[in-house]
Amino acid sequence: MPAPTDARPRLPHAAPPLLLLLTALATSLACQHLWTHDDAFPADALRLLQDVAASHAQPCHLQQPPFFPDTLLHNNLQPHQAATTALHILQHLFHTLSSNSTRHHWPSQPRNQLLNKLQHHIHHLEQCLPDRAMPFKAPRNPLLAINKYFRDIHLFLHAHNHSACAWDHVRLQARASLQHLHNLARTMRR
Repeated sequence: MPAPTDARPRLPHAAPPLLLLLTALATSLACQHLWTHDDAFPADALRLLQDVAASHAQPCHLQQPPFFPDTLLHNNLQPHQAATTALHILQHLFHTLSSNSTRHHWPSQPRNQLLNKLQHHIHHLEQCLPDRAMPFKAPRNPLLAINKYFRDIHLFLHAHNHSACAWDHVRLQARASLQHLHNLARTMRR
């Protein structure tokens, strides 16, 4: 009796690692292309944040506004990690700024344009980061610091009843986040 034959072609043993390497390279190039192609994003988003600024001239003093984590400002990330971090920041920014209470305090046109830009970049980063594996190891996981930072922002807004003044502080923090995204974009181009 003849031995059963397998109709599938056999790949050499080096093929799976080679496929992984090609996937990683394609992912890296896709993320790199995103930020070089659309370099105007941070500047446009910063301009839109300025457009939603409150027009009141009185200073706004609230207790304990959250500040962008220093640990994220001086992080040595690989390009894939920088892309993952950028995606995480963008997702949190979109979630925070799309809150119903911003509608009461921010002009709708620049707010909607900003949200559209954030959503556009979230979509493209999700496309260039197909795997959802956690690329970081504790205790230096910047995603944990980002989660805590945005949780503190939500607590800050709640503590100040989502006031116009509180939203102005959040707008300034969104600005800091976007400036950090610009630095992450440079890391992704390496």
